[in-house]
Amino acid sequence: MRFTILMSYSEAGGAALSPAEMEAGRLEFDAYGSALHEAGVLVAAEVFTPVASGLTVHGGTVTASTDASEQQLSGVFVIDVADQAAAVDWAKRCPAAAWGTLDVRQSAVSFVGGGWTS
Repeated sequence: MRFTILMSYSEAGGAALSPAEMEAGRLEFDAYGSALHEAGVLVAAEVFTPVASGLTVHGGTVTASTDASEQQLSGVFVIDVADQAAAVDWAKRCPAAAWGTLDVRQSAVSFVGGGWTS
């Protein structure tokens, strides 16, 4: 079963980190990504650029992205595991769980090998 772990955390908090703190966090994420990969469950992982660098498309209209909320969608891990409990276990191990909010969502369908599959 595919699940997506959606990471949301404060962009302002990340911008306030020292270079040493950023490096420590990068090493934690490297270890987490490697553990997912070695377990054979990692499908994809993405960390997003800041919201201000994005664009919003709505009804054909394109505008600069804005998000004044306390936390912003900051990245995702897509994993393929046996069940929701396994997905939650992996989410709890994510470094971002210590300072952000993680949502675990099961995929209803996925586009794999040129077609939709459930």
